[in-house]
Amino acid sequence: MANSRIQAVHFERKTGAALYPADRFGPAAAEKARGFHQSFPEYQETPLVSLGALAKELGVASIHIKDESYRFGLNAFKVLGSSYAIGNYMAKKLGVSISQLPYEKLISPEVKEKTGQITFVTATDGNHGRGVAWTANRLNQKSVVYMPRGSAVERLKNIQALGADASITELNYDDAVRLAKEGRDRNGWVLVQDTSWEGYEEIPGWIMEGYTTMAAEAAGQLKGLRPTHIFLQAGVGSMAGAICGYFASLYGKDDRPVMTIVEPDRADCLFRTAKANDGQLHFVTGDMNSIMAGLCCGEPCSIGWSVLRDHADHFISMPDYVAANGMRILGNPLPGDPRVISGESGAAAFGFAAEVLRNPALSDLKDSLELNRDSRILCFSTEGDTDRENYRRIVWDGQYPGFER
Repeated sequence: MANSRIQAVHFERKTGAALYPADRFGPAAAEKARGFHQSFPEYQETPLVSLGALAKELGVASIHIKDESYRFGLNAFKVLGSSYAIGNYMAKKLGVSISQLPYEKLISPEVKEKTGQITFVTATDGNHGRGVAWTANRLNQKSVVYMPRGSAVERLKNIQALGADASITELNYDDAVRLAKEGRDRNGWVLVQDTSWEGYEEIPGWIMEGYTTMAAEAAGQLKGLRPTHIFLQAGVGSMAGAICGYFASLYGKDDRPVMTIVEPDRADCLFRTAKANDGQLHFVTGDMNSIMAGLCCGEPCSIGWSVLRDHADHFISMPDYVAANGMRILGNPLPGDPRVISGESGAAAFGFAAEVLRNPALSDLKDSLELNRDSRILCFSTEGDTDRENYRRIVWDGQYPGFER
């Protein structure tokens, strides 16, 4: 294994009044988002599983995994953001607070008469687009979904089954986002994209706020146990920024957990931005061929980066085998531990934590992360086997492009 391909950037913990306000994604915002999600009949808390036997094996105090494969029956967390953004868009259109617009009102004939027919457009590798399509379907609206080349046909069919006009393009992810923007500009559609840039921040901000529902659930399920370390995977950084912001707000800048952000080494835009540390966003261009398809994004979310810049501690660029091993460990638990079906992107952050704890060659990195027998680790498995064929290929056969023995 080419351990030299794991790269790390460490940020000293920042203090002062000029930090990006984490409270934007803190407990109060999360409870507002959670209240909206609870109005959907499909809502249930997703499990937070404790891997006690694995924690003992790896020499830490505890390991908890938030299993988002149960979210709204969609096998991934993304619907939390897309539904909350669409709900906020419609609330603003109607001139009311989203707190006054639960699901029952959103689907009422009165609301439909006032809003008319709306088409929501997005670009996605699968999970976000499925969330947009699901929400549009539930609200009797329309959706158009563009997917980058190489997207799984299973994910495409899942989106189409929800009534979306969905297709796999010949573009990479970031160019598919630009295609969605063109659809908005040309056709008057509403762009629901989980990344932000100058002039497009309101809807991505709502999406990030929607993600905090799972953070609030996890905090409650921990029953007062404070994690010392949180590992988060990132594509554009919107989920990572939202969850980082929540826990930074919950515990305060001095007592918050050590936050580590992981990315595929072929799509490590946040790592590159952190490494440069020059006040600019740094992009990855061209093909981003990683098994962590949901993380293959080359342009950071500006809001997400603002949070991570001021409240995260470590940025990691890592090869595919790390995520693949995370999938295998979660799917083949030690006696007494529950099984977690985690997809390529969902297992990325846990896979990195496990690699650092298992691999003696990474002892210096383990020390830098301050991992020890007292560490209490929290990870978010953000997707299940949303591409079942690929999941089996990796977990059963140990095969994927670029696999190294």
